[in-house]
Amino acid sequence: MATAPSSAVLGVHPLGFPWPTIDPFLFCAYHDDGYPRGDGSMAPAASLAGREIGADFSRKDGWSMYHGESVPGFPAHPHRGFETVTLVRRGLIDHSDSLGAAARFGGGDVQWVTAGRGIVHSEMFPLLREDADNPLELFQIWLNLPAARKMVDPHFTMFWSGQVPHLRAEGVDVTVVAGRLPGADAPPSPPPDSWAAQADADVAIWTVRLAPGARW
Repeated sequence: MATAPSSAVLGVHPLGFPWPTIDPFLFCAYHDDGYPRGDGSMAPAASLAGREIGADFSRKDGWSMYHGESVPGFPAHPHRGFETVTLVRRGLIDHSDSLGAAARFGGGDVQWVTAGRGIVHSEMFPLLREDADNPLELFQIWLNLPAARKMVDPHFTMFWSGQVPHLRAEGVDVTVVAGRLPGADAPPSPPPDSWAAQADADVAIWTVRLAPGARW
């Protein structure tokens, strides 16, 4: 993530929960859960004993239920005054919200929700595979809204994986969610009230994969 055109590295942090960021980014939640096989009802085919169901961030056996009681994830909860940008590398998210929007997304898809004056949404992690494990890896970035736009109407949009450009070179794959990157196609337009939509804000959201020994 970048908020300035400088090539300087402003900080290096291990990926955890959450990952600290700088203004206007509020934080980044990085989830890497090795969910087991599903039980046919999108829940883990595994014992939930020893977990604080409803608030399980234990990473017991390499995964958490979070606020889910049978299906892992985050049942209906409110947001206000900021945006969430969710990039799913592996696994699936089932989203539904008070705008009436719903989507099942994953595998490189990006969801961008402007909460504005208020939205209630649900983000659950369905374990669809019953014959194999259901790994989930995602980044969710909380992006502040400009003061003049904090109470705008909520907005929901999806950037499906085929719409999200990549810059690829030897040993390098850069996913471009927001912001111009020389050599890559322009990403889809961000929501109109976002910092990322301001011409002078220079907000960028990229993820970078480097093979061992690669340079970019």
